[in-house]
Amino acid sequence: MTERAAVRTDHYKAFGFRIESDFVLPELPLAGEREPLDNITVRRTDLQPLWNSSIHFYGNFAILDHGRTVMFRVPGAAIYAVQDASSILVSPFDQAEENWVRLFILGTCMGILLLQRKIMPLHGSAVAIDGKAYAIIGESGAGKSTLALHLMSEGYPLLSDDVIPVVMTRGSPWVVPSYPQQKLWVDTLKHMGMDNANYTPLYERNTKFAVPAGSNFHEKPLPLASIFELVPWDAATHIAPIQGMERFRVLFHHTYRNLLVQPLGLMEWHFKTLSSFIRQVGMYRLHRPMVGFSTLDLTSHILNIIRQGENDQ
Repeated sequence: MTERAAVRTDHYKAFGFRIESDFVLPELPLAGEREPLDNITVRRTDLQPLWNSSIHFYGNFAILDHGRTVMFRVPGAAIYAVQDASSILVSPFDQAEENWVRLFILGTCMGILLLQRKIMPLHGSAVAIDGKAYAIIGESGAGKSTLALHLMSEGYPLLSDDVIPVVMTRGSPWVVPSYPQQKLWVDTLKHMGMDNANYTPLYERNTKFAVPAGSNFHEKPLPLASIFELVPWDAATHIAPIQGMERFRVLFHHTYRNLLVQPLGLMEWHFKTLSSFIRQVGMYRLHRPMVGFSTLDLTSHILNIIRQGENDQ
């Protein structure tokens, strides 16, 4: 790699880290000088030679140095490398849009870094309700962010969107806040009466937008109380507990970038962490109709479960 030129760096906080970045990251709050946070860096450099020399690929990812470095390439954006659980290296392509480049720094790169640190990244959104964290997980397009937005409109602040960092604290799972922004489809904005002209598009085709959470964001870690798997289907809204070994399958499936768990040598850690999860949190499958918006019914189901104090084991 070429020697790094002198550039301006800024210090941000997200995912429980202080982030020293060569890139401006307007989505993130600035870090205070005395905040006790672990440091990570985001650097701009030339990764093309290292990418060209990579030989061990797992899907779209290149694994180097026994998992110490994970690389991937996004056409039109950049080549990325996550090293030693502390450094993100970025090599943008010519004419790449900064919004597009940043999207993968704060998404896939952070998910890989969390895995390298043995912090569980779940794919979903999390909100704070009555001093506890509740996670909404599911496939892309299932409606996780939309449901979280509706809960936020009811007064329950956001903890994380897209990547949910979960740490084991004194043997119990806690959700660490990521950063105060959601990624929302234009149809969701219209349904909620929000003008997409007020928000920054994430893609050139202007179908998904970055929506700041503002003050409706919880900045401190909270204990994880329950997980709701959101699943579209062709019937009415329905909720049921997830029980037994099905809990393992669901949590593994919705681990962010789970393709990397095995090549990074994390299978044993992942299994032990999931074992702790399924003993300590409630888990529910929340079916929603494929067509239309059912967030009012879904919100009602979630709040009823919480109010009843149920925690199926």
